[in-house]
Amino acid sequence: MEIALEFAERAFELGDVPVGAIVVKDEKIIGNGFNLKEKTKDPTMHAEIVAMREAAYSIGDWRLNDCTLYSTLEPCIMCAGAILHFRIKRVVFGVTEPKFGGVITKANLFDIDTLNHKVDYAYGIFEDEIKTLMKNFFRKLRFDNIKS
Repeated sequence: MEIALEFAERAFELGDVPVGAIVVKDEKIIGNGFNLKEKTKDPTMHAEIVAMREAAYSIGDWRLNDCTLYSTLEPCIMCAGAILHFRIKRVVFGVTEPKFGGVITKANLFDIDTLNHKVDYAYGIFEDEIKTLMKNFFRKLRFDNIKS
């Protein structure tokens, strides 16, 4: 999670919501990403999707079986759906996402019994650091908006 947090800081530096993600297989990082929505003007460029795309490219298969995705923020509904399609085995996230959370907050996509793929998940890692980074980002965003 510490590495995902470093990627979240890169998103912050680029002016995007500070979310970072990595995909790990056999204890090796095979994909990483951070939010690029603002930079690319593409609403699908969430950290998790960027990381999973890179991971799929690196192993030459869209099926990311036996992989764990670490994300600083609870995956949104879109990302949770993509995680299911990429066949990620496990997701670990730092903090919940109160507006769009797709794992436990707004939707429980990984708990739907009738889907053909199951994702294990855990959360609550590096919570203080992630919450501080998020608060600093939104504080800066509000301050920058007041100045303009």
